Amino acid sequence: MPSARSLAVLLAAAFPAVAQEAAPLTAQPGDPARGRAIVADRQRGLCLLCHPAPMPEERFQGNLAPDLAGAGSRWTEGQLRLRLMDSRRLNPDSIMPSYHRSEGLHRVAPAFQGRTVLGAQEIEDVVAYLTTLREEPPR
Repeated sequence: MPSARSLAVLLAAAFPAVAQEAAPLTAQPGDPARGRAIVADRQRGLCLLCHPAPMPEERFQGNLAPDLAGAGSRWTEGQLRLRLMDSRRLNPDSIMPSYHRSEGLHRVAPAFQGRTVLGAQEIEDVVAYLTTLREEPPR
């Protein structure tokens, strides 16, 4: 069975837009525990508003977006990072916020103009957490 990395290389050759990746934003590796806290935080990440996740202690999880369980098996670190930074680069119709983009956005409150939702290290922390989620959700 091919690894996620080799599968990403094959996909990139066949479908360049599908397998795009983003390089790390910081030299410091992400911290999965901090990333999990961001995903669960309903003020910062807001991930659970749309995504279900393997966090049984968190009530009222969304069902509009893919289950985060198994995210580390489905996507490489670079693909996860790109989805977090600006998912519209992969799908222009995505409803997912661009967590690390500050230019070219519309209807941004003046207090938030020129700012990203999550900082570079926070993106790396969330990526580190998501890569630990290897088990696919039950069907």
